[in-house]
Amino acid sequence: MIGSFDVSAMNWEDMEHVLNRFAALGPFPGLFAAWVESLLPFLPLVAILVANVNIYGLGEGFLISWFGVCAGAVTVFWVVRRFGGRLRHFVERKSPRSTRLIHWLERHGFLPIFLLSCFPFTPSFLVNLVSGISKVPFHTFAIATILGKGVMILMVSLAGYDLADLVKQPWKLVFIIGIFGLMALTGRKIESKYFK
Repeated sequence: MIGSFDVSAMNWEDMEHVLNRFAALGPFPGLFAAWVESLLPFLPLVAILVANVNIYGLGEGFLISWFGVCAGAVTVFWVVRRFGGRLRHFVERKSPRSTRLIHWLERHGFLPIFLLSCFPFTPSFLVNLVSGISKVPFHTFAIATILGKGVMILMVSLAGYDLADLVKQPWKLVFIIGIFGLMALTGRKIESKYFK
């Protein structure tokens, strides 16, 4: 909340309006919004991604979002890895089930980070934080995140670009809703198993 305005409740049109106010700065507002969402997870990621493709176009908007989100994930990972020496012990003491997630990430590395990065409904901040306090190598985290976020951002960008076209061709809308439904269910299963 900022004053009486709930930032987390912003839709893509609200986000587009905010980003357009800084249009003179070129792609930097869209990139900054995608980056800062990784640090402040209450911000509406999907609204930012959809606003970016509607402001900058499908290709450029996708690249801006992808770069911003990945840079934000790496920032969280690096800060936690660099300064969070005692954080792992604190997290394991406060939430014993988190130990399971940390060990799972350390054992399997690439695949769980990639899969969790593919879902727009997974708590990315938590994945980045847990990866940072684990012993997962930086290059494993970075490659898995870049590829996984690429899949997720591409899906959201395709769904959010030219929304009027989706109304004209309802089969596309049904297909996209089905894909997001499947992603949400899978993400919820992973979340309930490892994040609660």
